Amino acid sequence: MASPSAPGLSAPLTLIVAGDPGQLTGGYVYDARIVAALRARGRSVEVVGLEGRFPVPDDPARDSMARALSALPDGARVVIDGLAMGGLPEVISPHADRLAIIALVHHPLADETGLDEANRRHFLDSETRALALARRVIVTSRWTARGLDRFGVAASRLRVVEPGVEAAPLASSALDLESPGPRRLLCVATLIPRKGHDLLLEALAALQDRDWRLEVVGSHARDPDHAAGLFAAARRYGLEERILWAGERDAAGLAAAYHRAELFVLPSRYEGYGMVVTEALSRGLPVLTTTGGALVDTLPAQAGLAVPPGHAAALGDALAAWLDDADLRRRLRRGAREARHDLSDWQQAGDRFLAALDDPFPAADSAGTPLEEPRQ
Repeated sequence: MASPSAPGLSAPLTLIVAGDPGQLTGGYVYDARIVAALRARGRSVEVVGLEGRFPVPDDPARDSMARALSALPDGARVVIDGLAMGGLPEVISPHADRLAIIALVHHPLADETGLDEANRRHFLDSETRALALARRVIVTSRWTARGLDRFGVAASRLRVVEPGVEAAPLASSALDLESPGPRRLLCVATLIPRKGHDLLLEALAALQDRDWRLEVVGSHARDPDHAAGLFAAARRYGLEERILWAGERDAAGLAAAYHRAELFVLPSRYEGYGMVVTEALSRGLPVLTTTGGALVDTLPAQAGLAVPPGHAAALGDALAAWLDDADLRRRLRRGAREARHDLSDWQQAGDRFLAALDDPFPAADSAGTPLEEPRQ
């Protein structure tokens, strides 16, 4: 594939995503923040939300992708979010030579929780073929970058652009002013199996002798059957009076939830980065999470507690330690306040993304080359 010359700030860019670009999950928020940062730097960006079903595409999804790519002129640069790209290599392939295609991978589709072996292999094959069509692959964590050798992505094509964070006021608990009453836990995560709410419920069921309340912010609509199962489990454990299933919140509502919390809990089995962890840290809020995927790199050790993914008992032990030990709570709050000073903002993330867009593409790929440390 011939590489076009670097386009400069005035060259238009198209971003293609699956479904409504305004969704409030981590990947869509990342995309929206990067678009805003690029536009603030003078780059013209058009965002296209595809119709149809993803990541297992239906006919409307295929048709929508084909129309979006066919509408672009030869030589155009287009960023395709991995959720939209991974299942459609055969639709993208006819445009690979005439367009400068850049893949944006939050985490590989094959790594989603709950896949059987046949589906995992299907996604691995499909996404490998799709990524082979991209002149550049941008990922949102070093963890994801290290894993893309499985997909034949050479280090020369890789760039890492981690999420930024907005400056935020300290949470009400961050200054060591504990109020009387129950300890306030917050989880911000869409109600899907990968996020591990079932493990959190199991852990909390063993801690009913402690005084706590949990607020869960996240969409119930992505997997309604799973959400219904979580609500039923909370009733079965006798926890329904202690848990607020808040659904999605707008920016103001989410900020208020962070402000009143004392501990942020993310029990995910796997994350491609875990943006909500840094959002909590930006408010001086300590975090209890797992070491699933990129979370092993996202949480600074002094700012929280990390347990193995998929282990309700370990999660419960960590919660019990935090609930029972005031000195531990103070130490982690202090660590979270310190960690917030090391967080990058969205302006810095936008600069890195712009550099990844405008770096000259490699003249030739060597798919399957052992992965080197990817450039930032």
